[in-house]
Amino acid sequence: MSAAASAKMPENPARRVSGGRAPLPAAVQRVLDSGEAEDWDARKILSWGIENFGAKLALSCSFGAPEGLVLLDMMHRIDPASRVFVLDTGRLPQATHDLIDRVRQRYDKRVEVLVPEAPAVAEMVREHGMNLFYDSVEKRQLCCGVRKVQPLSAYLEGLDAWATGLRRDQNITRRDTPKLQIDHTHGGLIKLNPIADWQRQQVLDYVAEHNVPTNALHAKGYPSVGCEPCSRAISPGEDERAGRWWWENPESRECGIHGGEEGEGSGI
Repeated sequence: MSAAASAKMPENPARRVSGGRAPLPAAVQRVLDSGEAEDWDARKILSWGIENFGAKLALSCSFGAPEGLVLLDMMHRIDPASRVFVLDTGRLPQATHDLIDRVRQRYDKRVEVLVPEAPAVAEMVREHGMNLFYDSVEKRQLCCGVRKVQPLSAYLEGLDAWATGLRRDQNITRRDTPKLQIDHTHGGLIKLNPIADWQRQQVLDYVAEHNVPTNALHAKGYPSVGCEPCSRAISPGEDERAGRWWWENPESRECGIHGGEEGEGSGI
């Protein structure tokens, strides 16, 4: 195991004990215990995930950052039947919806759209207002919880593994992201972060080489696009995620779906 893998893997991280899930196959458990996936490239990690989990693996793609689209393209080349889902919070910009349809047409792929429970949203806005997220970190996390975390948690109950486009250099909340892990936040399923060690330029190079469709707002200064009222264009020299929840301190700029990496638990 490489020094990088040793540094990233906490003590005995791979024993799946939460969520009441069945023990992992021995071959999967061995890979997790060894930390060898830290030395694998993104394609090998995705191929491994598809081989071991099949239709019980799905990619989380926000359609607001190029990382998810890179993985969608890569997975589709490995297996055209690979699954992808998006969290539609009800506050996404039109450009994101347009991209979802472009991807469906380009790859002839069924994009699974998750939406929040309408009664929960109605209760939240009745109690706290439409734009509660500007009032405090706690209210912003409440909004993210209702619109993103809850529907994601329900969806993941039907999976054995999920893949994300997290990168360690995106911000301080993601710097220790492993390439492969047990996701105890979501009941002990397997979480693949195949491009955790990529730099942003590698992402952009892949997009250009393979003509991967991306969000039109990137060309308007939005390197990362989430909900419309919680995203802004950034200035030259700013961190690529500086436009997400820009009114908060960097340490709190996550929404909760990647609990293990975020501490407070996604800014996808």
